[in-house]
Amino acid sequence: MEKTREERKVVLFDLISHKDYQPMKIKEIAMVLHVKREERDLLEALLQELIDEGRVIRTKRGKYARPETMNMIVGRFIAHAKGFGFVDIEGQEDDVFIPSPYVNGAFHNDIVAIKLIRRESKGKRQEGEIVKIIKRSDGQVIGTYEKSRNFGFVIADHKKFTKDIFISKGKNKGAVNGHKVVVKIIDWGNERRNPEGEIIEIIGHINDPGTDILAIARSYELPTQFPDGVMQQVEHVSAQVKEEEKQGRMDIRHMQMVTIDGEDAKDLDDAITIEKQDDGTYTLGVHIADVTHYVTERSPLDNEALTRGTSVYLVDRVIPMLPHTLSNGICSLNMGVDRLALSCFMDIDENGHVTNHKIAETLINVDQRMTYTNVKKILEEEDQEITKVYEDFIPMFENMRDLAAVLRHKRKRRGSIDFDFVEAKILLNDRGEPIDVVSYDRNVATRIIEEFMLLANETIAEDFYWQELPFLYRSHEEPDPDKLTSLGSFIRNFGYHIKGDVTDIHPKEIQKLLVEIEGKPEEAIISRLALRSMKQARYTVTSDGHYGLATKYYTHFTSPIRRYPDLQIHRIIKENLHGKLDEKRVRHYLAILPQVAKQTSTTERTAEEAERETIKLKKAQYMEKHIGETFDGVISGVTAWGLYVELENTIEGLVHVTALSDDYYIYDEGKHIFIGERTSKIYRMGEPLKIIVVSVNIIERTIDFEIADDELQNDQEANE
Repeated sequence: MEKTREERKVVLFDLISHKDYQPMKIKEIAMVLHVKREERDLLEALLQELIDEGRVIRTKRGKYARPETMNMIVGRFIAHAKGFGFVDIEGQEDDVFIPSPYVNGAFHNDIVAIKLIRRESKGKRQEGEIVKIIKRSDGQVIGTYEKSRNFGFVIADHKKFTKDIFISKGKNKGAVNGHKVVVKIIDWGNERRNPEGEIIEIIGHINDPGTDILAIARSYELPTQFPDGVMQQVEHVSAQVKEEEKQGRMDIRHMQMVTIDGEDAKDLDDAITIEKQDDGTYTLGVHIADVTHYVTERSPLDNEALTRGTSVYLVDRVIPMLPHTLSNGICSLNMGVDRLALSCFMDIDENGHVTNHKIAETLINVDQRMTYTNVKKILEEEDQEITKVYEDFIPMFENMRDLAAVLRHKRKRRGSIDFDFVEAKILLNDRGEPIDVVSYDRNVATRIIEEFMLLANETIAEDFYWQELPFLYRSHEEPDPDKLTSLGSFIRNFGYHIKGDVTDIHPKEIQKLLVEIEGKPEEAIISRLALRSMKQARYTVTSDGHYGLATKYYTHFTSPIRRYPDLQIHRIIKENLHGKLDEKRVRHYLAILPQVAKQTSTTERTAEEAERETIKLKKAQYMEKHIGETFDGVISGVTAWGLYVELENTIEGLVHVTALSDDYYIYDEGKHIFIGERTSKIYRMGEPLKIIVVSVNIIERTIDFEIADDELQNDQEANE
């Protein structure tokens, strides 16, 4: 039987991986594998694929081998604006530092082979040298065009792309000064010569509203348009639930039901029902939009949703995972209309334990679309006017508040860690300019929804774990011991300590620390350092536990409109409900889920990075209008190059060490302080500080502060 392309690739890789294999040229490999002359092109293509995947390298002499046999490691190069970089190696927690003399012409995102020049020891990270560029990045760079008389050049937005790109005459696509453009690299240059490119797309002018955010979206390769095949599929989706679609479902339209979201939310994917029994038991229903009813497996919609992995929430726009027809329409649990849902009903005792649960396909109709603000006004502020409007729902909200408090107490008791950071919300005018930076309000209403979603996710995860069925879990590994050691030594400066061995610290100890520091000046700093000691949560096919939540079982079930993992497990849950998870389907899911986990973990990180970049950009633009003004802040970081200060509006800037002009300051790395040589004045994290905004760099998204004169005057008087 003729082998498929993939099977041939496996045979080829098995040959190169064999313990007795010696590096060979393509002609020798062809002879060993009896490759016919007319199939040589296919052999060459398969070898190139293995090279592109980083599994095989081609030596200078044209021989093919696995990198490991040549004492090489393959990974993705992450460049830094100062010339050095890091190589990220798949499956390896720590990256490898590449000093600038050993970058050897690599650019950001290139796939490279490196040799280690120093192994990890005594807390120092491993270092390497790039010995081969296996595959250049896609060669597309976003930047700003600047024109000269006979040529032009593009300054890359990404500060990790360290050289300007030369654009020869006729290759600028008509761009003018200030255009944001996409450049295709046609010559990567060398140490002495800049790369050369041609402009393939003009995004817009830097002065046009939204161009700056669109440029960031393009730099992270976030798709802003849906393919034609997806839009054609969406055209056939009904705007209302059809009668035949209602058949065979549990009809719970008679149950009092609400959604609770932010004022500007349009994709409502969760609704709540709650009843309190005479014995004190609560029956909580978490009802999630049945997105998989409309997004069928392997359809254009499904393929595009997996490619995107998640909706991306940028400062001025949402790049949705699903088209608006679905996300804001038939899949959104809008008030007063029939909708299809996947529901999890949970009986919960007075201690917060789920004593029984049921999962069902349901038909629902939301009675009221509530906002966090109005629920807060009812439960916290006892606003008479709002309470009168929603008086029929007051007992429901009171039951929600009481149950959420029970669940929160249970989580805290088992050691679940709550990082209660202030998040920034940036208000823009109609030109996309930032006019204010405010903090998101976390209140009783947001905590109610948070607790109910956490419980549903945990309940679903535990159910499918014990059924031993293929599934996607949300896993959060234990913290890095070295980072916990650093945290422990830092908090000792404030009189705190963490009990236990750093290799096995229970999350309860971190939670105790967070309770201890609550309300103290150092709270924000220690909380942030504690968070940095944590590893990043990711999607896995095994239930590895969630350290931060102190639970063995966790998944993402509650947001299938905006997260693909939720949509994926809905499909599995529904097939299981209908008894369709036979051996063939189990094998199918076992085959596809590892790649789904990897893809969605990657897209989640990309989305988070893009979101952070747009927030940093708008914060920098906002502070540019406040140069020369004075603000109160708190020292949020002390480093060898200066003091980071965070303002009440969450904006952070740097007081460079050279700006500490009243004395010569020495940095004490162990204590994380600056101490004045003459005055003995100490700057440490958590202390209040009044600063002046002195400069802003929009391209690098950095803000520079100086200490206000009256602050220095007060210090001088105190010293005297």
